Amino acid sequence: MLPTPSTSHVNFDRVYEPAEDSYLLLDTLSAPSETGFLRQRFNALSRLDHTNSSPPLVLEVGVGSGVVLAFIAANAESIFGRHDVLTLGTDINSFACRAASQTVQSAVQESHSHSIALDIVNGDLASCVRPHTVDVFVFNPPYVPAELPDFAQHAAFSTLSKSDSSTTFEQDSYLLELSYAGGVDGMEVTNRMLGQIPHILGPSRGVAYVLLCAQNKPEEVKMNIRLWGPEWRAETVGSSGKLAGWEKLQIVRIWSEVSS
Repeated sequence: MLPTPSTSHVNFDRVYEPAEDSYLLLDTLSAPSETGFLRQRFNALSRLDHTNSSPPLVLEVGVGSGVVLAFIAANAESIFGRHDVLTLGTDINSFACRAASQTVQSAVQESHSHSIALDIVNGDLASCVRPHTVDVFVFNPPYVPAELPDFAQHAAFSTLSKSDSSTTFEQDSYLLELSYAGGVDGMEVTNRMLGQIPHILGPSRGVAYVLLCAQNKPEEVKMNIRLWGPEWRAETVGSSGKLAGWEKLQIVRIWSEVSS
């Protein structure tokens, strides 16, 4: 079993604490079936087409504490069968950006990995990413069916979060709400992100991993993804296998099969 990166430095009053959803992503990405898929995708393509031999870029949106991105960076050799992996994260919560940056950097140093942690960017979803540049996309969205936070508050809170000043209970609650409240069916934020996936993934080897709960209607989500075009695939590759309170979790892999 691959080690879980330390998040002991993270203030979980302001940043989402790793939970069952986070660990399901770690288990799925390191499972033999998934490492086999990723190794074949990133190594076989490199042998066939030298233009695809560049290091894979891994993007996690909503990086939170950084535990998932750090796990990928620290264990790139085990997951991809290659050590030259680039990692990038984004989060709308700037406290999370600072925490995740430390998590990833520490994990890479402790594991003596050759992965390169590019940056953790404070931004909305993948709006800062150039089109068709992402090889592996990971998204643990705010999936709980709950009213979306009042984004009118965000400008005031983000200004404060760039300093080391203390926050109020209301501000901390707002920052955590960003990490779990997903609107109607828990899908409002996820649907926005799904709409960006075809535009950010690399055309030949891009693959996405998106976490959903039962209330997100995952079978309907997968069916809609397959309607993007005949080359698009969407399959469940990981599941919690049990009820986590009211939610049963699953990881959906999204990719395209490009004709050779």
